[in-house]
Amino acid sequence: MRDLDMTTLRLFAAVCETRSIARAAEQANIVGSAISKRLAQLEDTVGTPLLVRRRRGVEPTPAGESLLEHARTMLASAEQIERDMAAYALGVRGQVRILATASVMAESLADDVAAFLQVPAHHDIQVSMEERVSSEVIRGIKDGVASVGICWDAADLTGLRSRSYRSDHLAIVVHPSHPLARHETLSFEQTLDYEHVSLPVHSAVQVLLQRAAALKGKTIVHRVIVSNFEAVLRVVRANLAISVVPREVAEPYARTYGLRVVPLLDAWASRRFAICFRDASSLSAAAQLLVSHLAAKEEAE
Repeated sequence: MRDLDMTTLRLFAAVCETRSIARAAEQANIVGSAISKRLAQLEDTVGTPLLVRRRRGVEPTPAGESLLEHARTMLASAEQIERDMAAYALGVRGQVRILATASVMAESLADDVAAFLQVPAHHDIQVSMEERVSSEVIRGIKDGVASVGICWDAADLTGLRSRSYRSDHLAIVVHPSHPLARHETLSFEQTLDYEHVSLPVHSAVQVLLQRAAALKGKTIVHRVIVSNFEAVLRVVRANLAISVVPREVAEPYARTYGLRVVPLLDAWASRRFAICFRDASSLSAAAQLLVSHLAAKEEAE
């Protein structure tokens, strides 16, 4: 089989995503016939039909779906190469991209990365971080969007390598006048008679809480859903609702806002995080140094 052309793969992916050669052509600013010609050559190269023409557009065949998955990985890798080479051109000797969950970002990751970059030998390394939910962290690592991911270790890490990172502890945060504020500890079940403020329902911790509530034959009453922990704690400060938040995130705000942080007794309230990556051999030297630095934080706890 002849070498696959990256431009053709990029156009093929665009056609699959838009389900239209015309729309893909508009996005790429070329004529549709040019894309059709490239797609015909691609099918000739792989030796099998990749698209089925329908009245209102096109859709990939099973072989096309398989090629699309490979193409996305190859294109993501090519984009990463371009970014890395651009960084070298600017004098940066290493670049690492991290995908991490909101809890990790809000707790210790920024401080740990800052400490890593302060080491004289790491001054020419550049680290970028992006917040995502656990499932998107894992998907991003598998697709080559980033080299390093950090998420809750209860997530499905099948197909990835991992190392332990830090841990945290979930707690209930309440206004000091709330009925639950008088407790020293609580079970999650005791909170289900009150309205909650939470992060989006597809985040890992919210999925966990929904399952825990269901096991008790109850549901969580969501009064407010917000996008970040600071907004969560502002709602609690206004005494509009209570919330389950990592104690490590809540305590600094609690001192400022005058809130009560009550530890949860449930076994699942103690969580550990995992650093995940596709394979150690696929990590750049800079990424390997960073992973080792972060993993050492778990050992020090």
